[in-house]
Amino acid sequence: MEGRSFTNKELASAAGITAQTATAHLRLLQQAGLVLAEKRGRCVFHRLASAEVARVLEQLASIAPSDHLLRAQRRKAGNIAQLRSCYDHLAGPLAVAMTTRFLERGQLVEENGGFRACPDESWQKLGVSLPEKPSGRDARQPFARPCMDWSERRLHVSGALGRQILTHAFDRGWVARNSHKRGLQLTGLGSRGLDGILGLRSETLSEA
Repeated sequence: MEGRSFTNKELASAAGITAQTATAHLRLLQQAGLVLAEKRGRCVFHRLASAEVARVLEQLASIAPSDHLLRAQRRKAGNIAQLRSCYDHLAGPLAVAMTTRFLERGQLVEENGGFRACPDESWQKLGVSLPEKPSGRDARQPFARPCMDWSERRLHVSGALGRQILTHAFDRGWVARNSHKRGLQLTGLGSRGLDGILGLRSETLSEA
């Protein structure tokens, strides 16, 4: 879900199954177009086929029984539920709080079950460039897409807008990866930046 590729043995170890079982499952997923396999040297690496597949997986996680899901995730991944990457955008309480603030300020408007991004000077400070007139693939893909956060059961923003925010956060040193592949930490720079731009205080999240 963090957009990286792994071998069948690495995935098998994470899932607690044999490499043979993982290979069989991966073959079926590949045939269904959900997973891509790429040979690099002697190893074959597997990754999710697209952001759309990742979005569907996140949606499935959001309807799973929450109690055992949250307990298992927190035991296994520590603070991943607090701040994490959801394929190519931010997820967790901070992402939900940011999306809520965008809606409150009129930067995002809920429309026909989706989000419409409205011009605002704060976007540039967050690394976001609003499209003038989408064309080609961008015309078919919503620029700002609502995504149900599995841990918060509330919406955070994905799509190109969410991707630009996460990229900017990494570039500016606002977030850093922690020991878990999807887990992120909000840095002091990030905390001050979000407070200054959005008036969003994030004391509940760990700072690096």
